Amino acid sequence: MAEFIMAAQNGRNIPTEDKIFGISRRANEMINEKGPDAVVNATIGTLLDDDGDLMVLSSVDDTYMGLEPEEYAAYAPIGGTPAYKKAAIKAALGKYEPKGYVEAVATPGGTGSIRNTIANYSCPGDKVLTSDWHWAPYRTITSEIGRSIDTYQLFTEDGQFNIEAFSKKVHEILEIQDRLVIIINTPAHNPTGYALSNEDWQQVVDCLSYVAPENRIALLVDAAYIDFAGDENKYREFLPILETLPANILPIIAYSMSKTFTIYGMRCGAMICLAPTREIAEEFKRVCEFSSRGTWSNSAKAGQSIIANIFADEELLKKVTQERKDIREMLLSRGKAFEEESIKAGLKIVPFDAGFFASIPCDNPDEISAKLEKKGIFLVPLAMGLRVSIASISEEKCRRIPAEIKRAMEE
Repeated sequence: MAEFIMAAQNGRNIPTEDKIFGISRRANEMINEKGPDAVVNATIGTLLDDDGDLMVLSSVDDTYMGLEPEEYAAYAPIGGTPAYKKAAIKAALGKYEPKGYVEAVATPGGTGSIRNTIANYSCPGDKVLTSDWHWAPYRTITSEIGRSIDTYQLFTEDGQFNIEAFSKKVHEILEIQDRLVIIINTPAHNPTGYALSNEDWQQVVDCLSYVAPENRIALLVDAAYIDFAGDENKYREFLPILETLPANILPIIAYSMSKTFTIYGMRCGAMICLAPTREIAEEFKRVCEFSSRGTWSNSAKAGQSIIANIFADEELLKKVTQERKDIREMLLSRGKAFEEESIKAGLKIVPFDAGFFASIPCDNPDEISAKLEKKGIFLVPLAMGLRVSIASISEEKCRRIPAEIKRAMEE
């Protein structure tokens, strides 16, 4: 007898359980059974301390506790409060002052920025371009609104950014559609921890500058982890390069306050355009606010008020920035430890710079992941390998697991 299904599939492949949350659930079940020391849960995409507890910037938490009812209970404007949008631009761009026109629209996390960009700068049936190593929900987002993901090979054989593969794919897609959304996740790329250099960015801009002027491209920089990559000014040096693009290519920054300010559950983000003309910037604001109204309506106000209040108080902003720096140093130490021990164990990892995640290429990730689960090591199997969340495990565990992963691959 055929299964009775009410919901429409609409061409989507909908799993019975989210893969990452399913693995994390099994890890927590083993922790309850055997204790935390016997388990490595390297699946979680949030910062945890060495005991596995959520890390929250205390200065941000204090700001939250001090909110007045009007600052969290009232509706925010569709595009975000004016003070929040101003703060979001400052948070995302840092010391960089654009030469063109900038607009910001509030979104529920960086994910909302990705969704709105695809919805407004591509057409139903279009392909959206990103790298072969990518955050799996890109596919979920595109399929949900009638688009699909196409990919280029991110790395050359010697581990450099593959500009030839990128360029080839851009031109292939533009032969069959006149619009294109390109997603580049950098720095601290999810899932590899890779970062494009300024030279890589110049190659990207040079490539896109040859696109025919009748084509329209939205270049979406998914910068969710930028403030955990290293020096905040250094990792923003690529921004002026984006402003040299021709007028038919619009740079958009997807920025996540949820991560930068450790308020994940508040779903606080913004999409920010670096437009060459006032008309393009105003259009960006209008169409993205329209899409917001038709999906989540307005983003939660509490997160917006927290960020606005922090940027209105110079001393508080300094305190938040210093506290984040301290956490970032811990994260960078974990990443370095994982990288060092991988080299010692002879475990090949994808080129890594910094961030929440590192990845291991392999041909049978689901099989190896299942082996490791039996040993109490929980990783995320991807299409091309295994993802390790160094953000969620101690430095000691970062040093311990490379050799165990290597053994599981050789068994």
